[in-house]
Amino acid sequence: MTSDAHAAPPAPTDEVVELCRDLLRIDTTNTGDNATSIGERGAAEYVAEKLADVGITPVIHESAPGRANVVARIPGTDPSRGALLVHGHLDVVPADADEWSVHPLSGELRDGYLWGRGAIDMKDFDAMVLAVVRHWQRTGVRPPRDVVLAFTADEEAGSEYGAHFLTTRHRELFDGCTEGIGEVGGFSYTVDPSRRLYLIETAQKGIDWLRLHAKGRPGHGSMLHDDNAVTALAEAVARIGRHRFPVVVTETVRAFLEEVSEVLGIELDPDDPEAAIAKLGPIANIVGATIRNTANPTRLAAGYKDNVIPGRASATIDCRSLPGQSELLERQLRELVGPDIAIEYVQRQPALETTFDGELVAAMGAALRAEDPGARPVPYMLSGGTDAKAFSQLGIRCFGFAPLRLPADLNFSALFHGIDERVPVDGLQFGVRVLDRFLRTC
Repeated sequence: MTSDAHAAPPAPTDEVVELCRDLLRIDTTNTGDNATSIGERGAAEYVAEKLADVGITPVIHESAPGRANVVARIPGTDPSRGALLVHGHLDVVPADADEWSVHPLSGELRDGYLWGRGAIDMKDFDAMVLAVVRHWQRTGVRPPRDVVLAFTADEEAGSEYGAHFLTTRHRELFDGCTEGIGEVGGFSYTVDPSRRLYLIETAQKGIDWLRLHAKGRPGHGSMLHDDNAVTALAEAVARIGRHRFPVVVTETVRAFLEEVSEVLGIELDPDDPEAAIAKLGPIANIVGATIRNTANPTRLAAGYKDNVIPGRASATIDCRSLPGQSELLERQLRELVGPDIAIEYVQRQPALETTFDGELVAAMGAALRAEDPGARPVPYMLSGGTDAKAFSQLGIRCFGFAPLRLPADLNFSALFHGIDERVPVDGLQFGVRVLDRFLRTC
């Protein structure tokens, strides 16, 4: 009888489920406040242990108490080539357990899915990377180029304590990195049973989070009052919330729509891209946000007593700008809110856009087609933002490529920051196989 000590290690497609489940059970909720954000250090230590266990040397870099990042480098066979950065964040957005079918920290396996906050954003990819490199170390595989692994904190609140900290304080860790891959790309969109588009992120909108501030004359709530800060703020917020900015089709979005129109056999009217987007089903929500600047009110704050009219009121607006349009968006917003409302930027990070070509893109396509003969890679723009914003400042060409083959009826976009977040187990295992092929050949 073979003892457990000499048992064969699990296959990476099996181990990825265990790794992802463990990560989902570590609460890494990022509230945007250091005092209440928790768990990133624990997750970083878990990742570092899994790397060290197979002979990879990890280093934990803490930007503030508990806000921890892990970086490691795996040497390639050709040191003359530029290194590839593979990055994933460990933090997640908050989740209200009362709204979920399962507890968001359960890591429960049910109906062929692994459930939990972070299952697709983005502990699934973290687990895929760990499974692949652990398998390499056990079997003696070396990648063709150096691979730099970065598992970061704070992506969900702008990356100040994560990727931006690393790129400003420890930029030497990324010496030689010329390209990088991270989240929200490489997932499938089913055309028919034999064909799937795989959306590769080559662009992402800018982050332009801001606060509006209104001032007025404080007073008693029972009296007539024509200088009410809450009223002024509410009117400005309503104007922004109901406004639709002009349609602008960028090169990335145009390329995506042309590919989709050809595959689906639908007519693309360049002057009315929304007609084609409306036929895309669940992903229309993501794509529809990439043909214009957007601004969504998310928080309001005013007052300190029910019968006191406050002298100040504020609102937070989540704005996302198309490439090259951040300053235009600011002018558009100032026209909407009027001269009496002050605008304060909370986060302002640029949009990114690169071309859909080169050896790295070819390697992505080859790896996808090897595991899914019906795969057709297409470029797209992400409506949100990722840690790529920080890494691109080092001159790294960044892509979203965290491969997943998804069920045709799964509303993937609704799971990001939504309730009942879950990843299909077979999709997770598919991602491991694709990532392994890609990293061996890129």
